[in-house]
Amino acid sequence: MNNIKRRWYDEDPTISLAVSLLENTDKKKQLECAGFIKEKSHSFNIYIPENKLEDSFNYFCKRWYDEDKEIADGFEYLKLMPFEMQKETALEIIEKLRESESC
Repeated sequence: MNNIKRRWYDEDPTISLAVSLLENTDKKKQLECAGFIKEKSHSFNIYIPENKLEDSFNYFCKRWYDEDKEIADGFEYLKLMPFEMQKETALEIIEKLRESESC
């Protein structure tokens, strides 16, 4: 039996790919995608209380995306989305990053 703890985004290969691509892109694109995730969340009435965002940012800071509060917030919103919305958002992020590579 495998006891390795998986990250929340490793449960789905599409979401995992989007996170991996984000990790390996420049900070400007990471911030753009974090803003996109936040806007999309808000359009579906998904909000995180400000004190929860501050607590999670101050507590963890171990993951690559915790180095910047805006990016960490974007991932917190992505994590809270319903699964189908996470997957749709991941596909949109993959497409955005793919398009920016071909410019």
